[in-house]
Amino acid sequence: MQASPLKTLRRMQRRARHTRVFSRQHAGRRVTYWLGGILVGLIAVGFAGVADFVDLQRRHLIAAAGGWIMLLLAPSGLALSIWLTRRYAPGARGSGIPQVIATLHMTEPGQIDDVLSWRNAVGKVGLTLLGLFCGASIGREGPTVQVGATLMHLLGRRLGVVDGAARRALILAGGAAGISAAFNTPLAGIVFAIEELSHSFQSRTSGTMLTAVILSGLTSLAILGNYTYFGHAGATLPVGTAWIAAPLCAVAGGIAGGSFSALLVRMSGGIPGRAGRLAAAHPVLFAASCGLLIAALGLASGGLTYGTGYAQARHIVDGDAHLPAGFFALKFAASLISYCSGIPGGIFAPSLAIGAGIGGWVAHLLPHAAPGMVVLLGMAAYFSAVVQAPLTATVIVMEMTDNQQVTVALLATSFLAFGISRLICRRPLYGALARHFLRSLALARNPGDAPTLGSGEPPRHDARPAGSQLPPTRPPAAPHTP
Repeated sequence: MQASPLKTLRRMQRRARHTRVFSRQHAGRRVTYWLGGILVGLIAVGFAGVADFVDLQRRHLIAAAGGWIMLLLAPSGLALSIWLTRRYAPGARGSGIPQVIATLHMTEPGQIDDVLSWRNAVGKVGLTLLGLFCGASIGREGPTVQVGATLMHLLGRRLGVVDGAARRALILAGGAAGISAAFNTPLAGIVFAIEELSHSFQSRTSGTMLTAVILSGLTSLAILGNYTYFGHAGATLPVGTAWIAAPLCAVAGGIAGGSFSALLVRMSGGIPGRAGRLAAAHPVLFAASCGLLIAALGLASGGLTYGTGYAQARHIVDGDAHLPAGFFALKFAASLISYCSGIPGGIFAPSLAIGAGIGGWVAHLLPHAAPGMVVLLGMAAYFSAVVQAPLTATVIVMEMTDNQQVTVALLATSFLAFGISRLICRRPLYGALARHFLRSLALARNPGDAPTLGSGEPPRHDARPAGSQLPPTRPPAAPHTP
């Protein structure tokens, strides 16, 4: 029996009204997401500006009071930072990227809300700035990723987004937008989101992510102009004997970066010996001890190991300053100690500075190669080895130095360093730290299953907390101990 023309007309009218309502809701969400991308860009630019100001104030303080003032400032500052973190923003510890990766694999909205909260985001920014002022060797890029993911997640929750895939798309978009605006490298933000955060490219999430990255990048461009962090590096690597720099940088950066990652992964499961027992029983005192070591390294290096390392990396790239040959080793130690202290702060910027130091050291062995080019290869090699993301390393160095002529050399060096790093550290750093973070959330509910921090016992890698979709992984054949 056919429906009457009147009933058919009414049905079509109802469908049209529903379509208009849905379209308005959809358009409203899109506009809100666009505003979110712009806000991430504004926050990233503001964070960068304040971080530079804080770094300048620390240098003024050292110039006025002498370098020995850091023996008081660094221990007290790190102790205060870890106390505030543990009391008010426990989700703000460390880089921020492992937390974002962990939330992408959570299925319980309440867990995600606890990690990506305004309290943790505000604490992340403020405590990272405190750490930079006190001389910790940390960066602001990882914290910017967490803040960007938090902002987009909170916008989605405000708009009533309940679908798991849509929620993950917003978190991914916020993290990618944070990298894009922090480095002024839009392409690197996209590659980092695909290669490191999600390990996949999904058409359902690509539109939201690309829009957020573009808008955050445009915001940074509108405020700061078309700039690059390390200026324009016009060095090239002609085919010939100069290409020996690529394997040398890859080997040096791969060994150093893989060792750094292996140490951090090992430390995340428990610091062995007396240091571990001190960290477990008296975390504030342990952080103060780390601050004392950071101050001692800073005094030994003439203050070169304090802060992000951007200034030192740029001087090495430009070749207008001669840093000590051991700069990269001292910066390596300062970054490792800063992260193990538990204070909020990232490792992107210090890794680039360490890589630049390695490249500068290799350049002294190759007088026939352009020093600036060798430094770029060192940066890409070490960064790729640490995060085990060779495409991201290549694109970040390429965009930060405005040099597309060396793409092939950077790719070759990054992938070789990545392979060497995997021989030393079998698990990618951020993925391993994300698993440890998820496990710590589960153990907070069942503390009886937690290993003793000072026992040196690594966490069980076959355990998964409730609400997590991370698959179990096997531990490496032999644990790496410091």
